[in-house]
Amino acid sequence: MRPDTPADHITEAERLLRTAGQYPEDHEPLFLQAAAHLELAGERARASTLYDELLASTDFPLENPHRVKALKASNLWEYGHEAEARAIIDGIRAAGPLDAAPWEIAAETLEAHDELEAAHDFFSTALTLLLAPGEEVPYATESLLIGRHRVRRLMGVAHDAWDELADTLHTAAVPLDELHDPKRLWALGSSDPGELQAEINRLRAELGTYRSALSRPFPVAVLHWPEDELRELLTAYPGLSQEYVSHEDHLARLEAALRDLHAAGTPNLGIVTGTVPSYEAFAASEAASPSDPDLLPQYATTLAARGRAVPWPPARSAACWCGSERPYRSCHGAD
Repeated sequence: MRPDTPADHITEAERLLRTAGQYPEDHEPLFLQAAAHLELAGERARASTLYDELLASTDFPLENPHRVKALKASNLWEYGHEAEARAIIDGIRAAGPLDAAPWEIAAETLEAHDELEAAHDFFSTALTLLLAPGEEVPYATESLLIGRHRVRRLMGVAHDAWDELADTLHTAAVPLDELHDPKRLWALGSSDPGELQAEINRLRAELGTYRSALSRPFPVAVLHWPEDELRELLTAYPGLSQEYVSHEDHLARLEAALRDLHAAGTPNLGIVTGTVPSYEAFAASEAASPSDPDLLPQYATTLAARGRAVPWPPARSAACWCGSERPYRSCHGAD
């Protein structure tokens, strides 16, 4: 049953925090979920404490510290700490993270507080950084285009090329211009049954879009081993050497497999990164031997189900998925 009351949300947050204690390698997504429940319960100070704990943690590096900072800023602004929230948002902009999530969270925070010009600037800056001209729009970046379209509609400015691209990507029956029409809310106060029915139809279409996004299946995920982890894996379980000829071959095979799946029309592709301790713990939970190659795809699927998948392909200007810290376009994204 979904939590409905503040007490339910607090109970769920505490359950997630206990789970994080059992699975410290997953503490980041579990802490973020717990913080979200605390915010819904009105416990915003406690939520901020969780964000601070994540940012101060040295046991496990954060996968996306800028996302945590953006969520912290959004939460702080909601309970009266506007100056601190603005400082964090300014820091995110200065850092220029190559990930859509912190940009979107920060922009929507500004939008929610009627800072439309600043929100528009944040969306536009993010798209300039993350989206190369002519490239296929990564799924995570689509929401930046949609958000920017919404803010520009509120500002009453004319469509530009990015707005047209957002219109193209939007597949719901009701066009974005209608969904983002500032006058839509006026219809809710109308006594005209026709206007009310039209608004109900638009809201149903919007809800359908959100449900579709939320019900997307777990990514079709491939398993990536960093070089040190692969060396440790093959030292401990030499029988898996038939699966992995070399680290370079492993990386090339991953990219080739993902491109083949993409060409075949497979949606929602992702990459999960394995570690030997995590793999051994998974094997123990399955009462199986880590040397069994059939366990590898199950491990990848489990990591994806736990929110560990990174969407593929990344933006060509983003860091490559292989960990080289080179832009994807000049690493494994090179044609």
